[in-house]
Amino acid sequence: MLYSPPMSNDTISSHVLITGGAGFIGSHLAEALLARGGTVTVIDDLSTGRFENIEPLTGHPRFRFAIDTITHTLVMDRLASECDVIIHLAAAVGVELIVHDPVRTIETNVLGTHSVLQAAARYRRKVLITSTSEVYGKGVRVPFAEDDDRLLGPTTRARWSYSDSKAVDEFLGLAYYKQHELPVVVVRLFNTVGPRQSGQYGMVIPRFVGQALAGEPLTVYGDGQQTRCFCNVRDVVAALMGLIECPAAVGEVFNVGSTDEVTIEALARRVLALTDRSPESIIFVPYAQAYEPGFEDMQRRVPDISKIRRTIGWAPTVSLDETLRQVILNHRARE
Repeated sequence: MLYSPPMSNDTISSHVLITGGAGFIGSHLAEALLARGGTVTVIDDLSTGRFENIEPLTGHPRFRFAIDTITHTLVMDRLASECDVIIHLAAAVGVELIVHDPVRTIETNVLGTHSVLQAAARYRRKVLITSTSEVYGKGVRVPFAEDDDRLLGPTTRARWSYSDSKAVDEFLGLAYYKQHELPVVVVRLFNTVGPRQSGQYGMVIPRFVGQALAGEPLTVYGDGQQTRCFCNVRDVVAALMGLIECPAAVGEVFNVGSTDEVTIEALARRVLALTDRSPESIIFVPYAQAYEPGFEDMQRRVPDISKIRRTIGWAPTVSLDETLRQVILNHRARE
């Protein structure tokens, strides 16, 4: 059963601005907020988001969208003045994009978050900033807790630019909270999956599902023994809604993710089994070939979610197999 955060009457009727709202997570969040009676405005430049994700919402009387960049100061100023809360999802994401376009990664993440916080501060709007498990880098203390030390690779590896850019986002958001008393909540998202996620930028589950349904071998990067925890987007949306409603969350950082750890090779075999493919249909591709020479991966990525559990009572509810079935059905429906 999906966790349902307590919603006050004020929030049900509130106006939420979602940056990156035409993306995978943003579009699911927009749907959930509208279903609870809220008003939603989305801003997205469609560089990685897709209009088709929000197209079914365009006829809704409490939904608006702007196709523009969050670094457009005049647009962000107007949208911030009209909303009550900002949920900042817009970011450059995906390992392939990070490795091959680090300038875009850094500028989109850092300058974009700066623009959002400036606009929010002018009108005293509450902001939820989504960060990433990547900030933990090569840390070996697993599961990762919010106050753990960070261990990262050298600046000569573009792969770490995403981690650092999102860490700067966190520092900046918390600085606005401490220095300007702006209500800010920071959320570190671990691997989030579900319908509408694109495999275009290296997201592993939509890539595996697409390959399996096309009758192609699944490409596993490295030796496949690296582990991840995959959380269904419906659970993640519930966490975001719960945290934005919770006064005790302001000025804090929270992990959001599943604790069900699986190796990437085992994940590939589960996708093959659910699509009736041979378990031998796997090709192992060295990191240097998949990304760049010297690419460094995080071997384990497991969250400690005790803080969010204590604060709002949230925990994931959707199993990995159920999530995989949802993604497979969504891919088949789009074929």
